[in-house]
Amino acid sequence: MIKEAWELALLAQSGRLLASVFALLDRTPLIGRSTLEINDLVERFIIVDLQARPASKGQYGYGFVLNSSVNDVVCHGVPSASTVLRDGDIVNFDITLEKGGYITDSSKTYLVGAVDPATRRLVQTTYDALWTGIKTVRPGAKLGDIGHAIERHAKKAGYSVVREYCGHGIGREMHEEPQILHFGRPGTGLTLREGMVFTIEPMLNRGRRGVRTEEDGWTVRTQDGSLSAQFEHTVAVTATGVSVLTLRDDERKPGTDRTNHR
Repeated sequence: MIKEAWELALLAQSGRLLASVFALLDRTPLIGRSTLEINDLVERFIIVDLQARPASKGQYGYGFVLNSSVNDVVCHGVPSASTVLRDGDIVNFDITLEKGGYITDSSKTYLVGAVDPATRRLVQTTYDALWTGIKTVRPGAKLGDIGHAIERHAKKAGYSVVREYCGHGIGREMHEEPQILHFGRPGTGLTLREGMVFTIEPMLNRGRRGVRTEEDGWTVRTQDGSLSAQFEHTVAVTATGVSVLTLRDDERKPGTDRTNHR
């Protein structure tokens, strides 16, 4: 569970490469593209340009390098040639990358074209909820502090938090201990220690928090058909706080729009 300094260096390298994948997507026009096209674009970039491994492909029998979750799909959306992104959609791309034996995991919800203000608000609130959780991470804090901060932020804005899926420890394996819930009570749960590495990945629904899994065994949708958004980062607990290993360049510049129109 606790990573050594050399392991953290390899995780940071993996995280920087993964951030560059999202930089590629940031400059890629999305309207009219199928989610399978985007999957194939990302696969080529990771393997050929980054000389890395797309860690999701083959994991648990999954056949693609990313999840593409459109509109009411909460998570684990499967890329398809028939799912074409349209003006006004939102889509979450969830991507993992392994370099030097260590894996990082990140996701971002994109606004496709002209998205209505109510949907923009959902996406922005989800992004802010992620950072609200990240800001609680420090040695001595509790796991419950993270979940409580995220849930409080979401509920204040009128949204529900999906409870069936959570963040997770990560390193040599994609899923390690501990589990990182996006709801909870402050001051409860495991105590955070320097060297812990895990993901925080809240999923917020515009309607109720209930979800259902489709017959493909992967795609998870909201039960009531409401929109859902998600953001994710891999973070490390440091001696003084937190380091975001998958931080993107657009997040290093204050005052920028981090949800991108494409």
